Order: sequence, then structure tokens, then C-alpha cells
Amino acid sequence: MDALLIVFAMFATLLAAALTVPAGFGLATMVTPVMLVLLPEPHLAIATVAVIHAAHNGWKLVLLKNNVDFSAVKRYGWAMVLGALIGAFLSTSINPKPLLIVVGVALIVLPILSITERWTTYRLPEAEDRWGGFGSGFMGGLTGHQGALRAMFLQRRLPDKTAYAATAALLALIVDLSRLPVYLISDGAGLVEYLPLVAGSVFSAIAGVHLGKRWLQKWKKSRITTMITVGIVLSGCMYVVEGFRM
Repeated sequence: MDALLIVFAMFATLLAAALTVPAGFGLATMVTPVMLVLLPEPHLAIATVAVIHAAHNGWKLVLLKNNVDFSAVKRYGWAMVLGALIGAFLSTSINPKPLLIVVGVALIVLPILSITERWTTYRLPEAEDRWGGFGSGFMGGLTGHQGALRAMFLQRRLPDKTAYAATAALLALIVDLSRLPVYLISDGAGLVEYLPLVAGSVFSAIAGVHLGKRWLQKWKKSRITTMITVGIVLSGCMYVVEGFRM
């Protein structure tokens, strides 16, 4: 692969990784379209982003581990694992074209709802946490986009932005570690073939955590969320276009 393309992917990953530390979601949404352009097959792009996503969340957890709300992890964790496994198995076996279109439409609609505050202000009942966890894990395994759904039921429960970022990182890592073995079995050879791209993007994702931690302390959460929302909508449009082009 051309070195300039790898540098482009690294820069995009660095920026996305930094932005998503305060927001708690959005890395896969912003990086996956880049990998879809650079890699020959959607499933390989999802697997590549899963490796990057796991490295990013793992390092973020190292830096923020003292702020994790473990009561939230207990509520959501087991259901997320189950959903992630089911979603990952389906991801390796279904036609990617309708998947890209459906996910793209969802990524356009959900942020619009969040702007009107019909989505972000909705608070799921405590009894429905396991369903929210399952849905987040399922979407994470299926498409890599677990964060937006997770934010729907986690953000309002953890108003402290550092506790939210730390807990979201641990929950995301649980999903990543659940789905990665499935991806490695089906796309391991492809990941090795594009190892320079994968390794460079992982490095950028880790570096982005340090930059994002500074932004977490200095920036208002509303500012970061607005930037992520714009990124999600643009990514959704790219997904729909890519789905119809295949």
C-alpha cells in the first residue's frame, strides 16, 4: 500500500481518537469510512477498525481507570458480550451491501434525533439496561458502531464527563475483546497483509488518547459532542453512497 495512504489513515485515526475521548463514542464511525476506501472488502475494514478500536479503548482505560463506574459495567457488561458475539458471527456471513445502507441511514437519523434532544435526553429505565447493553454489543459486533447506542443509556446516568469517558472505554473494550476472535478467524490473513496500515493506525489511536485526555479537561462536552455529531452524519452519508455503489 502506498505510504501516503497510510499516513492519511494515521492522521484521520489520530484526530478521531482524540475527539472521541471526551465524547465516549465515534471512533469506529469516523475511521471505518476511511478503511472502506483503502481496503478491498467491507468485512476486512470492520475487522481492521476493531483492532484499532480495541487498542484505543485499552489505552484510554489505562489512563482513566480510576474513574470507572463499575456498577454500570455490571449492569451492561454480560449483555454486551452476548450481543457482540451474535453480531460478529452475522457480520462475517451476510451480504455487506444492505448492511452498509441500513447502518448509514441509522447514522444519519440518530444524530438528527439527538439534535432535537428526543434521543439524548431519553433515559432508559433501569430494568432495560440489559437490552441497551445487548443492542450496543450487537451493533458493535455487526458493524463496529456500538458507541452511539451505548451513549443513549449511559450518558445520562453518568453526568461526570471523566467517569462517563472511563466507563464507556471499559464497556467498549468488553465488546471489542468479544468480537475480535471472530474477526481474526475470518479476516486474520487480510489483517496480516495490510499490517503496516493496521500498525500505523493503532499507534495513532493510542497517541490520540493522550491528546483527547487534554481536550477532556479543557473543552466543554457540548462542543465535542457537536463535532462528533457532524462526523457521524457525514459518515452515514458515505455508508449509504458506498452501499449503493457496490
